[in-house]
Amino acid sequence: MMTTAEKLTALRRAMVQRGLAAYLVPTDDFHASEYVGDYFKAREYLSGFTGSAGTLLILPSRALLWTDGRYFLQAESQLAGSGIELMRSGEPDVPTLERFLLAELEDGSLLGFDARTVNTALARRLGNKLRTKHIRFAGDEDLVDALWPDRPPLSAAPVWELGIDYAGEARADKLARVRAAMADEGADAFVVTALDELAWLLDLRGNDVACTPVFLGFLLLTKEDAVLCARAGAVGEEVKAALAADGVRLADYEGIYGLVRALPRGTRVLLDGATANYRLTQSVPDGAETLDRPSPIVPMKAVKNAVEQENLRRAHLADGIALTRFLRWLKCDAVREGATELSAAAKLEEYRRESADYLEPSFDPILAYGPHGAIVHYEATEETDVPLEAHGLLLADTGGHYRTGTTDVTRTVALGPVAGEEKRACTLVLRGHLALAAARAGYLHDALCHLMQQLRLYRIGSLIIDLTSVASAGDKPSLAQLPQVVRHRGARHIHQRRNIRHALLAVAQQPENAHAAAVGELLEHVRHGLEAADRLHRFLQLPHRALVAVLVG
Repeated sequence: MMTTAEKLTALRRAMVQRGLAAYLVPTDDFHASEYVGDYFKAREYLSGFTGSAGTLLILPSRALLWTDGRYFLQAESQLAGSGIELMRSGEPDVPTLERFLLAELEDGSLLGFDARTVNTALARRLGNKLRTKHIRFAGDEDLVDALWPDRPPLSAAPVWELGIDYAGEARADKLARVRAAMADEGADAFVVTALDELAWLLDLRGNDVACTPVFLGFLLLTKEDAVLCARAGAVGEEVKAALAADGVRLADYEGIYGLVRALPRGTRVLLDGATANYRLTQSVPDGAETLDRPSPIVPMKAVKNAVEQENLRRAHLADGIALTRFLRWLKCDAVREGATELSAAAKLEEYRRESADYLEPSFDPILAYGPHGAIVHYEATEETDVPLEAHGLLLADTGGHYRTGTTDVTRTVALGPVAGEEKRACTLVLRGHLALAAARAGYLHDALCHLMQQLRLYRIGSLIIDLTSVASAGDKPSLAQLPQVVRHRGARHIHQRRNIRHALLAVAQQPENAHAAAVGELLEHVRHGLEAADRLHRFLQLPHRALVAVLVG
């Protein structure tokens, strides 16, 4: 097996042969998915870093990996001895990828990447930044493929129909709604690129990505035609016939690029640059117009019909039963049976699988006992697994996919006596949750400011975190001023978000802290709030994000 150094050396030889000054390896698949199948884990293969977010840049004499605060500790450990420099995104004096490339690459250089794994939004940001130095892109080749002899195959798991009893709306009706939205946008064609949007629109599911019931595919939708480009053999005859009845025909997965290139002059092509890969955008022919806009499917998918709403309730009832049994087992039997983090996760999976509608976990379970609760996105392995004991806190962040819906539940469980500091941390988290739950519209800012005030001075041994002192790069706004401060847009606003986030992370990422699990739970909930607020901001174009989106970014 090749070492990381040997892999990078081989890649650099390929770069020299092609005249590349740098080669970029992101985490994405061909659809900018948050989680990707094993075939797409080229960055992990080259670097050894297994986190779900990160970008690897290879230069002739250096290699660097950018990742966010969730993975600083993990990346530092996994990159040790590899020769790859860790770039802690958002930290002071750490340049963004765009700024680094602008500073490092010479005029007229060639930047290489597989354009299928770089989304259009990123490519355009890079292009705009590097234009002044006339840096060009070479995106037509996957250089990692030749260096990866045992690369997992591109998945082609069977595609199956969800059924109207679960979807609540016929596929033909959804297609009609999307075509109406295309007309409103003035589009003649729409390329559906996000896997979750494709699954929703066609009422189909698959298993091409772990913990995500989606399938690899693109859809080219016009006023009269619909072409699903999917993996050969993934769509069986029964599903194929059902699609044909609704006017959807099949083509090869890689055929999407040729179909887009063949669109006639004058065609107005709608696509979402956040999920459409750069090769796809570059395939739009001369004479056609690209409409790079948010996908109209997202707000449709977000508004649940009556059937979906009832199914979501059923999913949470089923999941609640499994969780209740699990919590009882934790309290009464886990320690006596010699349970560990791994066996506890397996026990919860066992309870969930007793539901007839259960499919799979919605993400890899996080069962983190004691100090492990301080590690963001901790995942127990055979090497890190520890036994549960009759004291202290266990952080359990888990979820399940059901035919009826998806769950994501975080709980901090006291396995026995807990220290005073642990009680205080859990109480602060509870007070914050209650304040958030009671907040309505304009009162959300006040509730979150109150939460910040409770966490403002948090003593950890000799370490004191004062959130108000890091709320701004320059001045120090008071809590009363904070709602106004975070309304500001631009780089300064972003820097404020990062500073506050890093203060919270500094609290949570101290492995010796007794309260780690409690604050870890708080960070998980605020992270989910950020993701939801980002989506809401993007598609409703709010004047400013809710303060929860400013706390951590």
